[in-house]
Amino acid sequence: MQLLDGRALSKKIEIQVTADVKMLKDKCGCTPGLAVVLIGQDPASATYVNMKKKACDRVGIYSITHDMPENISQDAIEKVIQNMNNDSTIDGILIQLPLPKQIDERRLLDLVAPNKDVDGFHPFNVGRLTTGLDGFVPCTPLGVMKLLEEYNIDVKGKNCVVVGASNIVGKPMASLLLNANATVEICHIFTDDLKKHTLNADIVLVGVGVINLITEDMVKDDVVIIDIGVSRTKDGKLVGDVDFANVSKKCSYITPSPGGVGPMTIAMLLSNTLKAAKINAQERK
Repeated sequence: MQLLDGRALSKKIEIQVTADVKMLKDKCGCTPGLAVVLIGQDPASATYVNMKKKACDRVGIYSITHDMPENISQDAIEKVIQNMNNDSTIDGILIQLPLPKQIDERRLLDLVAPNKDVDGFHPFNVGRLTTGLDGFVPCTPLGVMKLLEEYNIDVKGKNCVVVGASNIVGKPMASLLLNANATVEICHIFTDDLKKHTLNADIVLVGVGVINLITEDMVKDDVVIIDIGVSRTKDGKLVGDVDFANVSKKCSYITPSPGGVGPMTIAMLLSNTLKAAKINAQERK
């Protein structure tokens, strides 16, 4: 069994992004800029936003966080996003999810300019991903593909089971795998007999936030496990969706949680922001 070390790979990516950011600055005087919208005081969201800001600082990306009150109106937040769309110093816009109940999430995500949609949630970028065209891809599934690539795990022709069908992880993960010529199944809360599907999988990718959802009896020998889920136990420990201690005995490769997919998500955000800055710099010429 070999661990898929997301922390180590994310550091390699940060080194490359740092060099590319410097090159962009030297070439055209452009500093990539990322704006993050944080609404309310959800502790987990605040922690994630702080981690993203620190990562931007490490690689030389300018970042700003718009802290909005929990009771902000739809109109007020939409005006902020429109202003960021028109701000030439901002190359990427990220809306930290989840949002308060009074906010229409879909309307906000649709409002972000597609060329600044570094989260890859705008329908324009979703469509390009689905049809195999270049665009911005959601950071978590993109990070998974980079991790598989780093360890020379070829998904072509492999039976891949994606557990979870969210717009943020499951659906784009399935599209990326399909684009790489994998055979893909998507399982979700209404799937009957999950074990029947995972037992036949060469690669299981799970991200639903249910502790120990995937157990040893649900996977075959030499399976590759990508654990995207994040939950916190009663004693405060961060864990994934896989019973790591027992499932890892049967794996050829497995991601630890934490330390697997999480760091790759932030690394891909940096990479996407740099990509946006390069595109926007070219368009300003």
